[in-house]
Amino acid sequence: MGGEGPILETLETIANDPYFHAVEVTQMKSAATRKKVRALLETAHMDVAFGAQPILLGGKLDLNASSSAARAMAVKAVKGGIDQAADLGAAGVGVLSGPDPGAKNRKKAIDHLVDSLSELSAYTAKKGMGLVMETFDRLPFGKNCLVGPNGLAVDVSARVRHEHPNFGLMLDLSHLPLQGETSSYALGLARDHMVHAHIGNCVMRDPKHPAYGDNHPRFGCEGGENDVPELVEFLRELLNIGFLDPDRRPILSFEVSPMEGESAETVIAGSKRVLDQAWAQV
Repeated sequence: MGGEGPILETLETIANDPYFHAVEVTQMKSAATRKKVRALLETAHMDVAFGAQPILLGGKLDLNASSSAARAMAVKAVKGGIDQAADLGAAGVGVLSGPDPGAKNRKKAIDHLVDSLSELSAYTAKKGMGLVMETFDRLPFGKNCLVGPNGLAVDVSARVRHEHPNFGLMLDLSHLPLQGETSSYALGLARDHMVHAHIGNCVMRDPKHPAYGDNHPRFGCEGGENDVPELVEFLRELLNIGFLDPDRRPILSFEVSPMEGESAETVIAGSKRVLDQAWAQV
């Protein structure tokens, strides 16, 4: 997440698995590492997308901050991520909105967010990439983001896309329970703006659970919200809105993390089984 560590070695696990056709990565501080990663993914015949969310979250940066200086700092950091994404040959770059400032200041924050997203969309367009905003929860035990509700996300997207058609939305099955929205409702709203989707799980009813909040535990964990039935519903709605299209394959990706005592390899294997079971029902 911080851009250092055994990035290439862990990525080889995904690249060597023919089940996967795309992978999302984030910042890599070493230019030499980025060069090796690009070569690895080209050899593996994989698409790659870049997530700048860890850059924003890790730096406590806010694209909708009330301070113009704070917004400029966030935009500058994401532009650095966009430059790295270009080095990797990524198709697009993902971001998230900043913290929700509360109802009183929300309108100004939305305007600030639109300005930041517009500037970043123009920057990614120059590099032949898209910009994607992932929607999150607005809960004190989660990320508590401005966007937030998917209806608001669509409003923001419509404003940005008016001049920047390379912008779109990413919805995450993991976030829908935290947002209090169903797959049919959220995906129905976002159907014309969707360019990317995540699948995963969350825990929201047990504050003592190690994965409480927006922490993406494995599917079907005790106290979790999502397993095969919820993924079946999500996939059906992705088909209904035309997102899953054999002629224009979008990126649909797992976002799962092992909890203490679980291995990454086993969590990956379990996730693939869940997707296979769900897809068979669809």
